[in-house]
Amino acid sequence: MHSSPMSYPGTTPKTIVIRDIETVDEMHQVEQLQREIWGTSDLEVVPALLLRPQKEVGATLMGAFAEGRMIGFVFGFPGILNGETIIHSDMLGVSSEYRSQNVGYLLKLAQREAALALGVKRITWTFDPLQSRNAHLNFNKLGVIADRYLINYYGETSSFLHQSGTDRLWVTWLLDREPAKTQELSNVPALISVGENGEPVVHQADDDELLIEIPGEPNPELWREPTRTAFTSALSAGHIVSGFY
Repeated sequence: MHSSPMSYPGTTPKTIVIRDIETVDEMHQVEQLQREIWGTSDLEVVPALLLRPQKEVGATLMGAFAEGRMIGFVFGFPGILNGETIIHSDMLGVSSEYRSQNVGYLLKLAQREAALALGVKRITWTFDPLQSRNAHLNFNKLGVIADRYLINYYGETSSFLHQSGTDRLWVTWLLDREPAKTQELSNVPALISVGENGEPVVHQADDDELLIEIPGEPNPELWREPTRTAFTSALSAGHIVSGFY
């Protein structure tokens, strides 16, 4: 599989080039980015020796480059889910100085193009529902949906980003559908709202549409348990997570 490089001048302060990662040397750069972005130990870094054969059998591995330096990457591997061939996007990482500059979104678009070229129409991944920036990217810009909540999915790891636990929403990106337009909230009952001091306030609610509210930067020690209960109860009742406001 090969995709042509895509340049995005003006998207960030410097021109970003998105292209396939092809060489072992570049895959070693992916190893180093994992250490820098997530602070993982060497035992938990996905090695170049695994990335190389995965690429041969349909994995998507693209890098974002600024002035010739790799500043981000996305990696997904093929799998079978309910009889359908999918790509599971296991890692998306961007160097700290390039975050909030659209690089992650551009990498996901490149991954979508590569998946469609393989005939794949569904990409899945997981993310922490307490991370509002990731929720905005996933639901508002890409148009994913989520119907599974995974408790302590990765267990304990060496990453400083996992110190608040590894509960995750499992999301699905349907590549052959246009993202749904985000609707205005109007009298939607909340399972959880943000209190005056930033604390979670739990409510009893049962309706066709429900709201789970979080602050911009929630304290996981306060918010993990109540949001876990809210998500699992709503999803078990047949709801899906389909938007972020």
